[in-house]
Amino acid sequence: MFIETKQRSLLKAISWRIFATATTTIIVFIFFKRLDLAIAAGIVESISKIFIYFIHERLWNNIRFGKKKIEPFVLWFTGLPLSGKTTIADLVYNKLKNYDHLLLQRLDSKQIRDMIPEIGYSKSERILHLKRVAFLIKTLQANSISVIASFVSPYKEIREYLRENTKNFIEIYVKADVSSCIKRDYKGVYKKAENGEIKNLTGIHEPYEKPENPEIILDTEKFTAEELAENVYNYVIKKLIK
Repeated sequence: MFIETKQRSLLKAISWRIFATATTTIIVFIFFKRLDLAIAAGIVESISKIFIYFIHERLWNNIRFGKKKIEPFVLWFTGLPLSGKTTIADLVYNKLKNYDHLLLQRLDSKQIRDMIPEIGYSKSERILHLKRVAFLIKTLQANSISVIASFVSPYKEIREYLRENTKNFIEIYVKADVSSCIKRDYKGVYKKAENGEIKNLTGIHEPYEKPENPEIILDTEKFTAEELAENVYNYVIKKLIK
């Protein structure tokens, strides 16, 4: 969250008075045709009202009426490997990261696994791994930081755990079947899995339990990543921020 500093309030007061003083000086000169009187009136008014405006601004900063706190949320992108989760989540993050008063953190499966490389891909290991991620998100949210996360998270039980242990959990299902993911597999992950070079790949060796009631469904076969990111952005603005 951002607050108005005293320096900013003072600078705003000064910049406002520059315009207001010029207006006062011109008006006095028009009525009285005396430049010395116009300048004197402008100076006196300027000094007094800078002080008054500064006090007024600081008083309002301490009044909560009319202020709305943005509650931290988590946008959880789930789907098969290479379904487009990371791409869309990155686009949404870039749209939201400069939004005023919104603190935001981006988490991606690869990023977290690079930090904990020893964790495996069995069901129990995946669940343990995502419970750690849930704790990380909970810690971030305790500091008013919202999270955009992209993880395969293939099991319903771990997604429910995440929902129960984080605030404002928004499940986003990035819909794409295995054949579509294979077509866009620029990493060759599915080919390696089929050749036995990779084990426990979701969609090939391990099941993916589709979300039953996600808040958002993104159909990657009908819309572009940019269009889908825009849909998520609009949802956040309407449902979570405004």
